[in-house]
Amino acid sequence: MKNRICELLGIQYPVFQGAMAWLSDGTLAAAVSNAGGLGIIAGGNAEGHIIREEIRKAKSLTDKPFGVNIMLLSPYKDEVIDVVLEEKVAMVTTGAGNPGKYIERFHQAGIKVFPVVPSVALAKKMEKLGADGVIAEGNEAGGHIGKLSSMVLTPQVCDALSIPVVMAGGIGDHRGVDAAFILGAEGVQLGTYFILADECRAHENYKTMVEKAGDLDTTVTGRFTGHPVQVLRNKLTRRFEELEKNGGSLEDYEALGRGSLYQSVILGDLEKGSFMAGQIAGLVSKRGTCSELMAHLLKDVKSIQQR
Repeated sequence: MKNRICELLGIQYPVFQGAMAWLSDGTLAAAVSNAGGLGIIAGGNAEGHIIREEIRKAKSLTDKPFGVNIMLLSPYKDEVIDVVLEEKVAMVTTGAGNPGKYIERFHQAGIKVFPVVPSVALAKKMEKLGADGVIAEGNEAGGHIGKLSSMVLTPQVCDALSIPVVMAGGIGDHRGVDAAFILGAEGVQLGTYFILADECRAHENYKTMVEKAGDLDTTVTGRFTGHPVQVLRNKLTRRFEELEKNGGSLEDYEALGRGSLYQSVILGDLEKGSFMAGQIAGLVSKRGTCSELMAHLLKDVKSIQQR
């Protein structure tokens, strides 16, 4: 599986761990990197000093490369960027905005840049601005999503670019990895798959929801806000649906969702928590260490590719 992404980032397998707010901390990122992939710390809306702590935690747990995801809509993005530059992490992924004006600064610090893109147009723009690669994320993914599915988005992005493409969304086992490579990607990114890792801080209730999810147990909330989010169904999602159906305001919507990630990840509140997960939750059921999950993910890839 050695390819341009492995060479570019100095990793064994072209497998990224998706950045999941409140879930993707230094411990999980280090464990994935130690397993041969690329762990990624989620910046979310955290302040710079919190991200610095997570970066240093990861450094204490691994000598392998890892990355940080920067949400460009975060009010703390500038201080997080300064921290990433000072700590000289291996790479950054970006979402919810255009990282163009920061790419040169990252490159000067020796940091690779892989923006998350939901369209061909944005992917081409990122290549023009100097990105080292892109992550083409389909709407099967958990959390904030775009309009196109991975099956549709990935090959079009691969055809349009000369830089490496990582496919994200809808990958939960070795068959998804093979599909990504067949579609032209040189790497894969998985988030929901790693929620069941022993090193993931998710509350036991969160892990159980993912483990027991069926094929229709995810839903998308917030379409009218312009920032749709894919989550597991529960009482909170039903309240969101009722609010949307009854013409609730954006302020009402934000108030209902405030603190819901903390409720899910830390408290495991099955009614008030927002349990972000991709559609692949219906396929994901294996628990174990990150090393065990990585081995399970890749064990049949080579034989299928040869066949």
